Amino acid sequence: MLKIGILSDTHGAIHPGIVRLMNNCDIVIHAGDIIDEDSLKQINPKQKFIAVKGNNDIHIATLNEVELLELPGGNIVVEHGHMHGHFEPSHESLREAYPEAKAIIYGHTHKQVIDNKEMPWVINPGSAGQIRNYGAARCLTLTIEDQDEWTIQPHIYDDIFS
Repeated sequence: MLKIGILSDTHGAIHPGIVRLMNNCDIVIHAGDIIDEDSLKQINPKQKFIAVKGNNDIHIATLNEVELLELPGGNIVVEHGHMHGHFEPSHESLREAYPEAKAIIYGHTHKQVIDNKEMPWVINPGSAGQIRNYGAARCLTLTIEDQDEWTIQPHIYDDIFS
């Protein structure tokens, strides 16, 4: 079994409940808009941490615009999503860009979305920070039991950062 934590749009602050959850994951994926790299130091997954550059991360030279993660049962593509529609990234455009992926993870809208009705899945964890989180910090976990069984679970945390 492999447990993957998925977060985005932290904008320099990550809800403490999300930090605890991410630190119990094997792999953590951040879909951009980190703003302050130091905020990521509290995320320590068991195996690997992957992050991409969001539209507010121009100053972070170490990040790529797109990352690919090869996993049992398929690949995950990670990008911030802002190049596929400024206010609301197009799932159709994302699917056309990465037709071979099993899942595409994006951020940008700060809204949690699990669109797994067709392939590839298009997933947005929502905002794990305090900026435009619509009343609660959000993230996702993906559990891979085997190559045929992928399960996504949403997580919602109150808006109190303490």
